Amino acid sequence: MTLQLRYVAGVSPARWLRAWNERRPDLPLEAHRVDEASQLAGLRDGEVDVAFVRLPVDDEGLHVIPLWEEQPVVVLAKDHAFADETSLTLADLADEPLAPVQDDAAMTIELVAAGTGMVILPHGVARLHARKDVVAIPVTDGATTRIALVWTLARDDADIQEFVGVVRGRGAKSSRGRDDDEPALSPAKAAKKAAAERRAAEAAKAGKGKGGAKSGKGGRTSRPAPRTGGKQRNQRRGR
Repeated sequence: MTLQLRYVAGVSPARWLRAWNERRPDLPLEAHRVDEASQLAGLRDGEVDVAFVRLPVDDEGLHVIPLWEEQPVVVLAKDHAFADETSLTLADLADEPLAPVQDDAAMTIELVAAGTGMVILPHGVARLHARKDVVAIPVTDGATTRIALVWTLARDDADIQEFVGVVRGRGAKSSRGRDDDEPALSPAKAAKKAAAERRAAEAAKAGKGKGGAKSGKGGRTSRPAPRTGGKQRNQRRGR
């Protein structure tokens, strides 16, 4: 028995796959990338258990957990007049021709490289199909897209919920109810959170090893009495 996962271009599930396989070696997770046009294929008929999709989708009969937003970039030929810009706006691109959009984003970018025009894509998709003969530049006022985790209402069982917990950064002993209100983390933010928790644990361990300051009543840390200066001592002696 395996857990079947599907994901669209721009999603990098490797971290979650590793976490799942460490936690549930009894239930292997098989992941396959699919075209955006078929991102829901197999879910409703039970062939696929859970999927990372790009919104919007027809959510009838589905649980949908919105995850991270994707920033738009414009992909241009490397010799384009805007190729050296650090960012662009939609107004900057208003007069630029569009490359013929293909079902495969890699083919669309190939047409961009051939000089047929530009294309605006989610940053993750452009990065996946990066080439030396094109550039990807952020579009500051372009519409963002969002990745979501989806599964069917009928398939809402303990295994699915455990995978949802892995994606949302819950530990193996965390309760579902306590963590459901926490915001979902992107892979980068999840890694930063884990690193911060490790550093905090190491710092706490190091502090215990060196020993802390003694505490007085009520758990307050005792401090030495402040020393008085020479002038104050002389005044008390009448000098």
